[in-house]
Amino acid sequence: MGHECVKINATGQSVNVTASHLKEGKYTERNISCNILVGTDGAGSTTRKLAGIELRGEKDLQKLVSVHFLSRDLGQYLLNERPGMLFFIFNTEAIGVLVAHDLMQGEFVLQMPFYPPQQSLDDFSPETCKHLILKLVGQELSDIDVIDIKPWVMHAEVAEKFVSCDNQIILAGDAAHRFPPAGGFGMNTGIQDAHNLAWKIAALVKGIAPSSILHTYETERRPIAIFNTALSVQNFRAAMAVPATLGLDPTIANSVHQTITDGVGSILPSGLQRAILDGIFTIGRAQLSEFLLNEKNLLGSSRLAKLRRLFEEGKSLQLQFPAEDLGFRYLEGALIPDSDSVGAQEPPTGRRRDYIPSSDPGSRLPHMNVRKLSNSSSEACISTLDLLPLDKVEFLLFIAPLEKSYHLAVAALKVAEEFKVSVKVCILWPTETVKGAEARSKTALAPWENYIDVAEAKKSSNSSSWWSMCQMTDKGAILVRPDEHIAWRAKSGLDDDPILEMKSVFSAILKA
Repeated sequence: MGHECVKINATGQSVNVTASHLKEGKYTERNISCNILVGTDGAGSTTRKLAGIELRGEKDLQKLVSVHFLSRDLGQYLLNERPGMLFFIFNTEAIGVLVAHDLMQGEFVLQMPFYPPQQSLDDFSPETCKHLILKLVGQELSDIDVIDIKPWVMHAEVAEKFVSCDNQIILAGDAAHRFPPAGGFGMNTGIQDAHNLAWKIAALVKGIAPSSILHTYETERRPIAIFNTALSVQNFRAAMAVPATLGLDPTIANSVHQTITDGVGSILPSGLQRAILDGIFTIGRAQLSEFLLNEKNLLGSSRLAKLRRLFEEGKSLQLQFPAEDLGFRYLEGALIPDSDSVGAQEPPTGRRRDYIPSSDPGSRLPHMNVRKLSNSSSEACISTLDLLPLDKVEFLLFIAPLEKSYHLAVAALKVAEEFKVSVKVCILWPTETVKGAEARSKTALAPWENYIDVAEAKKSSNSSSWWSMCQMTDKGAILVRPDEHIAWRAKSGLDDDPILEMKSVFSAILKA
């Protein structure tokens, strides 16, 4: 922390990084030699720029000013009267989006539209911002403390590549993609990047896989970033449908600003440009007056009716996307696609879709509560997702307690030893047939000991079994990667030589 990358030299053998950091009040440069450089240095990534990686997509969707401030008075008022996280405020005095980071502590960020060069950051002094906050909130607040004021530009872009310089320089998080902040896609996509990348770097460092495995990070993650970019833009535009319905269409405001800046208005003195822009925006906000926006006014009642329909039909801003946050799937990369897999993900609709568990290769391992079978009397349930360890590169092979499946598991354990990778076998028993499970698995898998017997912990007798939820027979098998995504499956058993099949599988996954 506290270091900024200022120079990169990738030699093919190593990456030499020059980093600048503040030490005892002075900036000092430090040289670091490494095998892999991961740029997670944000939307304005210096690493990305120094590596010469371009961004592709829509630029300058909106310019904004972000005001970080504290007010316990406002936090208490909202807790008591109008608890929430996001407040879209439109009135005749000002327009803004208030983000409540902590109502108890009174920590907020206010986002307001910004129109340079007619407006400058000097127009948003702490005192001016306090005044704007009071106008937006409509409450007397005596304790506003403005912490920081920053301009920023909303983009919807994805890096043309996530991996460069012979797999030595990698981008992740906002450095690799920057979205409108509508739906939480920036954080979710960034965390998914790290989740995908961590086990691959570990596999390389531990000598399990060659450096080519790092390229599968780009193959898998970039299409997801492109998809999420489109979805976040759709969601941002859905949010803008609310002010547009009220007569405050942001696209018109931006067009007016562009005309004044680059069109006929550009010949006017800057002071006059500012006065014209302020005047037009004041007239626009006047449409929000109670005189116009009421049920007795023909235009106002029509707009209010449209606004109600917009909310009732779910066509405004959406905040939950379970199908995209949990149900995303890698189509190629460190995995073995199968012919039964569903094709590419449907194009984004901007509407909420439920997450449907899937065992297709590239999908996230479905969750089911299971109970560990051991000599202990513990009845505690854990998720199938928690069967994977957090501290090592280990694959997990799910099988049912069938003779052919045990043979496949033994083959997987033998081949894994050749590939110097750890595999744990999970024998998933139906609830009603767990008697003697441990003894049977011990005999079938000897001399191997890296296995675990678990039983389905169904909520009711009508609950789906593990294999039916995965849309497979119990003769099948599922191999899960360390990042909880499915690497390979056999839907209804394996007819081929299991040793040859497992060699082919691990060779393809690890790019060996």
